Amino acid sequence: MHMKNFSKISEFISNLDVNTIPKERIPILQEYIDFIKQKVSDKEAILINAICTHNSRRSHLAQIWSQAMASEFGVENVFAFSGGTEATAMFPMVPKVLEKTGFSITKLSEDSNPVYSVKYADNAHPIVCFSKTYDNSFNPKSSYIALMTCSDADEKCPVVFGSEKRIKLTYDDPKAFDNTDQQEEKYMERSTQIATEIKYVFMNVLK
Repeated sequence: MHMKNFSKISEFISNLDVNTIPKERIPILQEYIDFIKQKVSDKEAILINAICTHNSRRSHLAQIWSQAMASEFGVENVFAFSGGTEATAMFPMVPKVLEKTGFSITKLSEDSNPVYSVKYADNAHPIVCFSKTYDNSFNPKSSYIALMTCSDADEKCPVVFGSEKRIKLTYDDPKAFDNTDQQEEKYMERSTQIATEIKYVFMNVLK
């Protein structure tokens, strides 16, 4: 059953301009499209594991936007996860900018590595987010696509055990702007960039 995203998220997605994606990124995104298309054709679950060093910023954004875009464009059987080469915590600016684009986020714990419930649609199961290693028992063990969202994790993980496909879809770290006047602006910029590229992927899966 196709879930209907919250209207604010759908409006944000509709305003993303995929024509702003640099042309050198398109072949990388095409690999992501082809993997999902093959899974759809084979009627198999589409397991996505977005991986970054600390599982604190870019990997969570890629996980959340992949799940929301699948819903927006009616691609069923998508299950998005994230992980790192080490576990830290989701940086608080990530849920803050996502809330501004329409996600409903609840902090479920108050420890040093909080668990968040991220809802993008009334009737969809929330995305459960917390920092973990990519091979944590919460994540899939096999047949998943590994989205390497930072070059550091890509270099530290020459082999991602269990992954069926690995794609180097790297982004600049907004952490560079922490504790500056530009912090929120740069986190929103990075979230928007990731959302735009993942929109391009999912809008082309069922074509």
